[in-house]
Amino acid sequence: MSDEVRVGVLSLHNSKETKAICNAVADLGHRPRWLRAENLALTATAGGADLLPDVDVVVNRLLLPSTERPLTALGLVSAVAAGTPVVNPAEAVATATHKFAAAAHLAEAGHPVPATALRIGANRIEELAVPADEADRDPPAFSLATSAGTRVFKHPVGTHGDATRLLNPGGDAPQLRSEAQGLIQELVETPADGHEDVRVYVVGGEVIGAMRRHAPDDDWRTNVARGGRVRAATEALPDEVLELARDATDTLGLDVAGVDIIEGVDGWYVLEVNVTAGFKGFFDATGISPAPHIAKLAIERAGGVVEPERVAELATRLDDSVPACKPDLDRSPEPEQAVIGYTEEVRIAGNDGAKTVVAKADTGATRTSIDLELAGEVGAGPILDTKEVKGGDDSSPRPIVPVDVRIGDYTHQLEVNVRDRSHLSHDVLLGRDVLEHYSVRVRHGVADDTKEDSYYAREQPNE
Repeated sequence: MSDEVRVGVLSLHNSKETKAICNAVADLGHRPRWLRAENLALTATAGGADLLPDVDVVVNRLLLPSTERPLTALGLVSAVAAGTPVVNPAEAVATATHKFAAAAHLAEAGHPVPATALRIGANRIEELAVPADEADRDPPAFSLATSAGTRVFKHPVGTHGDATRLLNPGGDAPQLRSEAQGLIQELVETPADGHEDVRVYVVGGEVIGAMRRHAPDDDWRTNVARGGRVRAATEALPDEVLELARDATDTLGLDVAGVDIIEGVDGWYVLEVNVTAGFKGFFDATGISPAPHIAKLAIERAGGVVEPERVAELATRLDDSVPACKPDLDRSPEPEQAVIGYTEEVRIAGNDGAKTVVAKADTGATRTSIDLELAGEVGAGPILDTKEVKGGDDSSPRPIVPVDVRIGDYTHQLEVNVRDRSHLSHDVLLGRDVLEHYSVRVRHGVADDTKEDSYYAREQPNE
């Protein structure tokens, strides 16, 4: 290996934290690579597992709580780890992201956590809301029903306090689907007025700083994304709190974590361990950017060398500008290829397959439209929304679904509307959402299209 370490940052979204880590790697004299859908390639052969772009270590920054398919995302991290060291590996991330799994592992290791119970389905979660002496069955071995205090309902996976709510004594738990999991947790009684907790940032087994988070006046949640106020707390916290944060991170097998800890009347408790804790609120409170510390950990994990003084210097600013290593996200056709006719052969792909059809271009249509039967054939979906679409004197709601539309060598990921086009000449109408990448030659079309007149004359715009 050369002296330069190639650090991949695995992040499929436009995260400021990802940008900051990439910039920090470059500022430390090494080579960052932002691993995204646009440039990531994995191959497994008899010779082993290969990852492109070629990197020496990967920092995992996938946002599982916000990911539509978290198991698929975890599998991706695990696949990357087959041949490359990973900061925050898949198994540790899975445990920490599931709030009850994290609490269970921490409790088993002897770390203090608020009393928490998990049930599956509406009937089981209601068990925790019925006082034990009123239940028509033997009470469970552990129940919060005997608690007279306020409790907290949570989903096992979530971020920014989403879907988290307070349950007053005697209150009903929120509705759950038959296989959905729900958590009910005791609300920790604190010695201070108002709602506040502490976030301790741990990188590579070391505490880089801590902040206190205060809930806004109209909420009880301290999340910065919900308006929580922050202030520095590193020097004011007792050593036991910093040690608890380090131990919790280590127990869950994480390399990087933001550990949320609350002070109760009888001691300190670990609330959650966040795998992809944000930088901005922490930097605003402490003046410390986690990015250079994470970059240093990754570089050294791959055998590289970093000057500690340089890390300390870079940590005094948060550089989340767009890094030079960001892949080109605009996969638009080259100018010589960016010309299509008023009819064009396109490939429509959904969840169940793909089909090649002749589409018609219409610069008067805002959004691409596909036929209802075609949508069913390729398995277009899920339905993302419903939009009113006007066509002539008619206005009708149409479902919006995601599909891939391939024109020549380029695939466009679109959200198209679906309608019955069986009475129209083409199953697909290309709108400006895709035509913005092309010049349309209205008197040219595919060879097997017998229509020779301009598409302006054949069908009404916005059909």
